[in-house]
Amino acid sequence: MAKVLIIEDDEVIARGMARHLEAAGFDTVGVANGESGLARLRYERPDVCVLDLMLPGIDGWRVIEQARDEGIGTPIVVVSARGTEHDRVHALEIGADDYLVKPFSMKELAARVRAAARRGVSAVDQRRGEELSVEELRLDPANVQAYVEGASAELTPTEFRLLYALALEQGRVLTRDELLQRVWGRRATHRDRTVDVFVRKLREKVDRRAPRHDFIHTRYGVGYKFEALPKA
Repeated sequence: MAKVLIIEDDEVIARGMARHLEAAGFDTVGVANGESGLARLRYERPDVCVLDLMLPGIDGWRVIEQARDEGIGTPIVVVSARGTEHDRVHALEIGADDYLVKPFSMKELAARVRAAARRGVSAVDQRRGEELSVEELRLDPANVQAYVEGASAELTPTEFRLLYALALEQGRVLTRDELLQRVWGRRATHRDRTVDVFVRKLREKVDRRAPRHDFIHTRYGVGYKFEALPKA
């Protein structure tokens, strides 16, 4: 039975989520603040964490960042009333695995948690890969960072995972759906622009800084590929 940690300060919402997840076959434990949530993540390593962002003390953003900084790979499903594109993308960018906007269907929550449990602990796996060097770009999984002409590109962990996934398939076009599954562990939904947003960030941080080559290229209607091509 998969164990789900619920970090939610609204007691009514927390009880409702626990009741529905238990009915769906999960073992749940709940805490009401970020400090307790981090302690549970560190020492109990649940199979999935369901996390509200607006918490007393340490908020949900910091919980995600701290957990990922410590190498905790528990899948994190964010549940929040904050539903802007910026909030959703930022949460995914700093290490969340999924995002549900309140109010949401409890059946959908159970389905998302089940999918996260199937994926398992994988958020930090790609940090253990081999270093890659292509022209003036170096990818260093040990430090989860890319370097252009020796200078850090200042990538977030998710930006690095996307760039590394593309670089491992150098010269081959990867569809948006492939990239979503490899980096975020989920399938594409209608009008999901997550990959496009992150590719735009990578171009700003990598291609724009690289003096001699562009590395990330679009195959219109298909997806993206990594290849070192001389700048025009």
